[in-house]
Amino acid sequence: MRDPELPRTADSDGVPVQSRECIFSVDVEDWFHILDLESAPALEDWAGFPSRVENDFFRLLDLLEEAGVRATCFFLGWVAHRYPHLVREADRRGHEPASHGYAHRLAYRMGPHEFLEDAIRAKRIIEDACGRAVCGYRAAGFSVTEQTPWFFEKLAEAGYSYDSSVFPARRNHGGLSGAPPEPSLIQTASGAVAEFPISVVPIFGVRLCFFGGGYLRLFPLRLIKAMAGRVLAEGRPVVFYVHPREIDPAQPRLKMPAARRFRCYVNLRAATDKLRTLLRCFRFTTFSAWLEHAGWIEEGIRCGSR
Repeated sequence: MRDPELPRTADSDGVPVQSRECIFSVDVEDWFHILDLESAPALEDWAGFPSRVENDFFRLLDLLEEAGVRATCFFLGWVAHRYPHLVREADRRGHEPASHGYAHRLAYRMGPHEFLEDAIRAKRIIEDACGRAVCGYRAAGFSVTEQTPWFFEKLAEAGYSYDSSVFPARRNHGGLSGAPPEPSLIQTASGAVAEFPISVVPIFGVRLCFFGGGYLRLFPLRLIKAMAGRVLAEGRPVVFYVHPREIDPAQPRLKMPAARRFRCYVNLRAATDKLRTLLRCFRFTTFSAWLEHAGWIEEGIRCGSR
């Protein structure tokens, strides 16, 4: 059940504070963590591939620090286990560690129990690395679909308070085209979960994303800023998301069809400068801070105690 009332606090001129804020998020995974690709290595082979996530993630942290932006970092559990110092460094710099699951598997290709075990495993690894509670989750490939009706209940059972896995439009890895585009509070038998959908804008009746991954690298900066303004004007936070590999034009390339190759590698050389500009154009916060400002902590969401 979704709560249609979005409790908000307001600033001195009566405009909700969080309606003026964007949320910046990072899916912390390596260059070879690409979904649905025959050439991508299997989990048991990941350790044998040369890693670039450390250098790329530190470069992202430096960009965020330059702009004075605090982000939510969704760590793949495998990365957090292998490089726990990345989790600690993000936490030390004031960012919010969160979970991207352990094995980077699509949610709709797991059963409820298998998903629960993966989500719990990642949460414990990240918490052990940073010494604080992990409240947030993001599924690989935003893979919440009609095939995962158990998703939010299992997240609550695993101890998560919020999620950012719903892509409210058509997408290669699923998507929920009819899902509400604004944050909502979802009640389950195991507790409440706040959902932050990926931001989309209706263009001629079709919902489009401009704010993360290949979309962010492909669309011109002026258009991204204009579309972000539309979302903010509706009182929704703009959810930006990037991967460390997206600022690494020297990364190795996996074999893939031409269209997929374009989406994965378009405009890598321009991504750093574009991000640097965007980070200075908007006010940013983390998911947990948005929840607190919105008053949802008092509405049943619990975040902060391990």
